[in-house]
Amino acid sequence: MKQNQSYTAEFRTEAVRMVLEQGLSQAEVAARLGVPKGSLANWVVKAKGPSKPFSGVAEASREELQAEVVRLRRELARAEMEREIGKKGRRVLCEGVPARYAFLKDRVHGKGYPLTVACRALEVSRSGYLAWLKRQPSQRARDDERLRVHIRAAHEAGRQTYGVLRVHALLRHQGQKVGRDRVGRLRREMGLCCRQKRCFRTTTDSAHTLPVAPNLLAQDFSADAPDKVWLTDITYVRTDEGWLYLAGVKDVFTQEIVGYAMSRRMTHELTLEALNRAVRYTRPKPGLLHHSDRGSQYCASRYRERLDALGMQVSMSRRGNCYDNAPMESFWGSLKNELLYQRRFATRAQARAAITEWIEVFYNRQRLHSALGYQSPVAFRQGLL
Repeated sequence: MKQNQSYTAEFRTEAVRMVLEQGLSQAEVAARLGVPKGSLANWVVKAKGPSKPFSGVAEASREELQAEVVRLRRELARAEMEREIGKKGRRVLCEGVPARYAFLKDRVHGKGYPLTVACRALEVSRSGYLAWLKRQPSQRARDDERLRVHIRAAHEAGRQTYGVLRVHALLRHQGQKVGRDRVGRLRREMGLCCRQKRCFRTTTDSAHTLPVAPNLLAQDFSADAPDKVWLTDITYVRTDEGWLYLAGVKDVFTQEIVGYAMSRRMTHELTLEALNRAVRYTRPKPGLLHHSDRGSQYCASRYRERLDALGMQVSMSRRGNCYDNAPMESFWGSLKNELLYQRRFATRAQARAAITEWIEVFYNRQRLHSALGYQSPVAFRQGLL
């Protein structure tokens, strides 16, 4: 004997909603849900309510039917609100009850949602939330609010480029006693993140017949004093007027950019100017190890003659191996990620001014370097005097 299929009130409500709100035909909904057309038709009629009295139905029955329709619609509205709140607060469901209370206060309470519905959606008790509202913030919560102000200031002081370690180091320099993990947690809650690095692209043209020097550095990026090992390289900057080429000289020991030059042409005069500026700034003694790639600008006879006149040892990377000059490549990555990729330059003059300010003011004198114990390169060099 075939048994009658029973359906829950929620199922009937959803079936009716598909017909009345989504505009689907009863036949389509019946086929999609696998229910008899007659049953679905009856559910729809009950949901709409009787349009006019008909014989055989008592007044009390009509009132009960209307009350049932109202109840179902109310349940449907509550379910929709719970689903909407749950979607907004999906993240805080994994962060503990206090985080849910805070989300409820900031994003839900007073926004048109019934408090009971919102509490059920976030899986917290209504009485517990109301008690939490009356409770005074703990000392740790007040300390967190104070730290958020300092973290925001450190984030801006680092030009939005500092990660957790540098922000933590800067706060410690300012006299704030705070743990690294706490800084990381507060940064995540505040939605702060540093600018992400992009992939490396090689720009060196070593297809020439000029003589090259052996790799004396051999990826040993260590020195026992300033002006013992210099790294050099060239990069390019896009402007609306065309390319601007930048040559730099970096001291391995202090991590400082001791010399740089910019030009619209990538020639050995560009690299020679950067070298001369570095020599005038630090006045190194003979014997300094000068390392570069195999680009024609560094293999040019005039450049090599200048190195010989200064008594510098010449070292060059292996062909196509960016790791042989990794610290210099890292500097280019920081420059591009923290400045060049964030702006568009209409002229070469604009790019020159921005790069000069970034190197002279921010990188050399303000930016904390992890290899220097979170000091700036200039502060580190001055501390040696």
